[in-house]
Amino acid sequence: MEPPKIITAGLVIRAWQPQDAAAVERACQDPDIQRWTSVPVPYHREHADFFVAQLSPTKWRDGTGAPLGVFDERTGDLLGSTGLISITGQQAEIGYWTAPWARGKGSATAATRAVARWAIEELGVRRLVWRAEVGNHPSRLVALRSGFTMEGIARHDIEDRDSTRRDAWVGSLLPGDPTDPEIADAEVRRAKAFSRPQPDLFATTRAGEIKLRALEERDIDAITESSSDPETVRWTTVPHPYRREHAESFVRDIAPTNWRRGSGAVFAIGDPETDAYAGIMDLRLHPTRSALADVGFVVPPHARGRGFAPAALSAVCAWGFTALGVDRIGWWANVGNEASRRVAEKAGFTFEGTNRGYLDHRGELIDAWAAALLASDEPFNGRTPA
Repeated sequence: MEPPKIITAGLVIRAWQPQDAAAVERACQDPDIQRWTSVPVPYHREHADFFVAQLSPTKWRDGTGAPLGVFDERTGDLLGSTGLISITGQQAEIGYWTAPWARGKGSATAATRAVARWAIEELGVRRLVWRAEVGNHPSRLVALRSGFTMEGIARHDIEDRDSTRRDAWVGSLLPGDPTDPEIADAEVRRAKAFSRPQPDLFATTRAGEIKLRALEERDIDAITESSSDPETVRWTTVPHPYRREHAESFVRDIAPTNWRRGSGAVFAIGDPETDAYAGIMDLRLHPTRSALADVGFVVPPHARGRGFAPAALSAVCAWGFTALGVDRIGWWANVGNEASRRVAEKAGFTFEGTNRGYLDHRGELIDAWAAALLASDEPFNGRTPA
């Protein structure tokens, strides 16, 4: 199989050459490349020499892969790696990384589009697969911008260096699929937000400033105790009876997984004086409509009546509108949950009515109150008086 030389969008995409090894070694010192790809760690010059002078030519010769480098057309500088990491019949898998000094300039997307077209039009590939470890939002955004359709999550599909199996996003591109689709602004914002650590948010109450933060180990005991509160059991779907292992799973697995997948954000409300656990705000994003979300919250008995929930809800909604590009945030609660309704209305939500048989509450479909806050509504910025 003969390597192509593709010139597009100010890029030269070509086969690796021995003189590229120094730049490859430099790029592969990057923590993100080491975190999300399978390059050796630590990465030494001999690894780069082997990659460009032995592994890559062998894949081309055997027809098992098509490794390519991405270079600046004007300067010749290395910008990244792209190509087909495997070829099996009429199916191939694409892979790529971008050198840290070249990020944010569109080279990965331009190269991915070009290689995808080459693979389909010249090699006759009928299904081009992309996969990345769940949490690699920049890679997912490049795939979306290049026309790949997300097919779901393959559980334990990728093996880490320590033999740990990790979930992977999987997407595909077929002949006839557009390689330059229109991507919603919310998708771009979500990729940027969820590729970073969960932020702290702040809101003002009459008791002082509260911090909304990621859940921590120190919250487990307080969550365990408060989740047995009769009002919490009555109005929410927390497990009942609630045991410590439920809180451990929520703090250690469920909440971090939501952030890693980009499906939502769970914030702990911190007491204004001690930052001790004083409730939860949970923003959940719609799985297919990126501009929609809904919110849920719970406040333990000792923190009720102090204005924490309305202020925290306003702050989380403001973050959803600005950082994630959400247009509408919905609220639903069991009919009769007056306390939750007051919180929503204080935060600016507009009551929309009753959805009959809408919520599954411990195996029974019950009526739900519905309200919503839009990005165009006021207030949505955390300034609501508690």
